[in-house]
Amino acid sequence: MEEQIGKIIHYYDKIGVAVVRLEGGLKAGDTVHVKGKVSDFEQTVESMQLDHKDVSSAKKGEEVAVKLSGKAKEGDIVYKK
Repeated sequence: MEEQIGKIIHYYDKIGVAVVRLEGGLKAGDTVHVKGKVSDFEQTVESMQLDHKDVSSAKKGEEVAVKLSGKAKEGDIVYKK
């Protein structure tokens, strides 16, 4: 069962990093599913940053940068498996 935990508010195409506004908690090691009009892939969160600092977890309301294994677009939904 998947739980919606956030939405991509910005995507840096050249470096493959998405800024995710969290609606739930997320931590390194979690498996996420990114789904949008053209995006649909799963990956394990290797690392994330909050205010340009590496963090191992983030909570609802925070905006974190996550390196993605596939391409994404603004507005794509992030689910936690």
